[in-house]
Amino acid sequence: MTLAQTTSVALLGLDGHLVTVEVDIADGVPMYSLLGLPDTALSESRERVRAAMVNCAEIWPNKKVTVSLSPAWLPKGGSGFDLAICIALLSAHETIQPERICDVVFLGELSLDGRIRSVRGVLPALMAAFRSGIRVAVVPAANAAEAGLMQGMEIIAMDHLKSVLRWLRTGQREVSQEIDYQWTHSEELLDFADVAGQPQARLAAEIAATGGHHILLIGPPGAGKTMIAERIPTIMPALTIAQALEVSAVHSLAGTFATRSPTSLVAPIVSPHHTTTRVAMVGGGAHSIKPGACSLAHHGVLFIDEAPECPSGVLDSLRQPLEAGSISIARSIGNVTFPAQFLLVLAANPCPCGKFSGRGRNCTCTSQQVRRYLGKLSGPLMDRIDLRVHVDPVGRIDMARSELGESSAAIRARVIAARDVARKRFVDLGYSLNSQIPARALRTVFQPERTAMSFLHDELEQEQITARGLHKIIRVAWSLADLYGHEIPNLADVMQAHSMRGGIEI
Repeated sequence: MTLAQTTSVALLGLDGHLVTVEVDIADGVPMYSLLGLPDTALSESRERVRAAMVNCAEIWPNKKVTVSLSPAWLPKGGSGFDLAICIALLSAHETIQPERICDVVFLGELSLDGRIRSVRGVLPALMAAFRSGIRVAVVPAANAAEAGLMQGMEIIAMDHLKSVLRWLRTGQREVSQEIDYQWTHSEELLDFADVAGQPQARLAAEIAATGGHHILLIGPPGAGKTMIAERIPTIMPALTIAQALEVSAVHSLAGTFATRSPTSLVAPIVSPHHTTTRVAMVGGGAHSIKPGACSLAHHGVLFIDEAPECPSGVLDSLRQPLEAGSISIARSIGNVTFPAQFLLVLAANPCPCGKFSGRGRNCTCTSQQVRRYLGKLSGPLMDRIDLRVHVDPVGRIDMARSELGESSAAIRARVIAARDVARKRFVDLGYSLNSQIPARALRTVFQPERTAMSFLHDELEQEQITARGLHKIIRVAWSLADLYGHEIPNLADVMQAHSMRGGIEI
């Protein structure tokens, strides 16, 4: 038989597509042709596959070899097709029975000596294969823990080409050690008890975690903005299994499992440096489209410190995912949509020198410098921020107290209870957080009390708030009502939400 085929997976973002790897060996001038829109890394597979086969005592066919990756219109990239191409070559050379490789997906990069190296995106690739009806997958041993999350598939983890060939020819393979898949509910090294004082900022963090509201913390250096932001994941409920798989799929594609366990149920926190680029923030790339920081923070927290120092356009690029919960990237190689439902936390100094306060004590900045500095946070972006909180310098009294503040566990218990109330209220509506209530529902089914709505309409009439601001205030008021045990937001809830949204003039 001079024709054989195997199966692999091509990823376009998180969407996987089954790829049929066909190999034809024909008489003629020895050559190797690779068809099907391969990128540079995939085009170099010939040398990797040839060296791996020769060094494993296999025969490289000295004939005309044609490798076709179907569907041909789909762009394909990366080194994850090496193993599938190699197995198809050997099957076409009649050293592997074709029925042994039927309905098996092969993923892995080959080193020159035949070792199988890890590849990115194994979890979303296996999800795509599972949806297409494939139940057996050969993956690199280094990706075994990640691949094992697909409980409905038989995962065969191999570390060398010789092991794969022995299994295909004899059915024998080493029994891999069982991995104990226990979802990790806690990675807590941080605790809100470490934060001294700051009752207003702590309350804002609790409200943000309850309803998924975005927050701006502004205050002088050393006041505790970063401490508070880093501890917000510790008061958020554990992810569900479905949410954890979504997060793990994104991190698999980005190759960031070195910093996050694939079995973690803790909400992720991503903290890009303020010098980050727009592509690093929202995703993209020239040869392959990869998720950015906002997608890596899916179902978690995206924390941007020194927000006004970010390059022009970086923060404004978050405006679409803040509204839609996803980010769409259009490139010449295709259009990709990544999930990006995150809680945005911005931190900023009140002025370039950081010492500005209401009294202007020790501040060396002019009023024009202060306005220019805070003006870097654009109006459209700030209109999407629900809570704006002053973080005052920690005083002597706060530091002198021997007792610690309220722990993350105590705050998280209130957040979980409030989220349960919201979940029951939104049952069968397709969302579970107050920040996700559609604008139409806020004006009909989920209106606050009449006096509260009259107050908001007066503010809107006087152009103190925008229509988006009105909706944001009502959503925050629902989170306050859930925390305080009110059936619907009353005037006090709405006024508190209004004051926390308008706490800072930008």
